[in-house]
Amino acid sequence: MAEDLVLLALVSVLSACQNGYYARLVGRSRMKHKINPPVVTGPPEFERTFRAQQNCVEFYPIFLVVLWNAGLFLNQEVAAACGLLYMYARHMYFKGYVESTLGRIPGFYLSLLSIFLLLVLAAAGISHSLLKKYLDLNLAKQISHMF
Repeated sequence: MAEDLVLLALVSVLSACQNGYYARLVGRSRMKHKINPPVVTGPPEFERTFRAQQNCVEFYPIFLVVLWNAGLFLNQEVAAACGLLYMYARHMYFKGYVESTLGRIPGFYLSLLSIFLLLVLAAAGISHSLLKKYLDLNLAKQISHMF
């Protein structure tokens, strides 16, 4: 069974590494600007780095839930591809935010789009499973018969 979920697991581990890397960058920024925890204010560069990392942490549970539900209930390959898109968007967001507050916007919108795509995939897969299990209605089969 685990082998069947390898792409979802891979994207999850890669995204965890990405979040760990962002936390490391905050630590480096703390050392560079001599800001000891728990202080979260300082020069604008530090505050942008800290806020970018915090935003990534805030969105991470949402990302994991929709990634796994989309992959389990609909299609692992498509979900994993959307997950990689999300990771790329988060990279754009983080890098852009560290440079300027306006620099975060393209990556933020792309990450929202990828979350939305995963949400739609998850909802479609869960809906299909519910209809199949409780109403004995297989939409995929009926649609394939139409074509």
